[in-house]
Amino acid sequence: MTVTFLGTGTSQGIPVIGCSCEVCKSLDYRDKRLRASVHIQVSGQSFVIDTGPDFRQQMLREGINRLDAVLFTHAHRDHTAGLDDVRAYNFLQNMDMPVYGMPETLNQIQNDFAYIFDEHGYPGLPRIDLRPLSHNTFSVNGVEVTPLPVVHLKLPVLGFRIGDFSYITDANFISDETYKKLQGTKVLVLNALQQEPHISHFTLTEAIQVAEKVGAQKTYFTHLSHKMGLHADVSKLLPQNIEIAFDGLSLKL
Repeated sequence: MTVTFLGTGTSQGIPVIGCSCEVCKSLDYRDKRLRASVHIQVSGQSFVIDTGPDFRQQMLREGINRLDAVLFTHAHRDHTAGLDDVRAYNFLQNMDMPVYGMPETLNQIQNDFAYIFDEHGYPGLPRIDLRPLSHNTFSVNGVEVTPLPVVHLKLPVLGFRIGDFSYITDANFISDETYKKLQGTKVLVLNALQQEPHISHFTLTEAIQVAEKVGAQKTYFTHLSHKMGLHADVSKLLPQNIEIAFDGLSLKL
């Protein structure tokens, strides 16, 4: 399995005109963070988790010329806004794109992208095959995927586990049931928004505590805002088996 971080940032941390914070001014490529998403290549299949506003740019950057499915964690626009750009893969592969998510996530996508699902739609629209999920393990073209239910303030969000890899973003609470599903994970990806307290995301300290409880061999933090600080500085605060992820980082599992 190969996992590539398409983006490790958040809409709360993208550069803005006139911003003079240290992250915006940084010349370290690891501080240039597009919206959070990962690409997973496993058993001959190519998946992405979430299609944020930077989806097209990310896929072009990584040269990903095939996409077999999209898995959505939740319906916030920083995780879904790039869905329209799957149309290129519809054209290249001559197939509808399977899109997996909780029923409420797929309902919101149908509202946000109503033109895609209009029965009188014009030729060339994205072709989407919506596939609702429960909390049960499911198969995507023969690859087993286990949903990892978490909570983002009050909003249900899904993480996903594929083999020894687990991915959780936009969370500030993990239930005992989900911790059980995480047992044995070798590589964990977890959101860590900033160092100060936040209403709906794990802070750096909280994410370290979660990582230590899960006990993965390696943990990478993602969904980082500019308030987290510079990659080089934050890395000095972390235990040996925890790292800050960066856009373009590729892992072989």
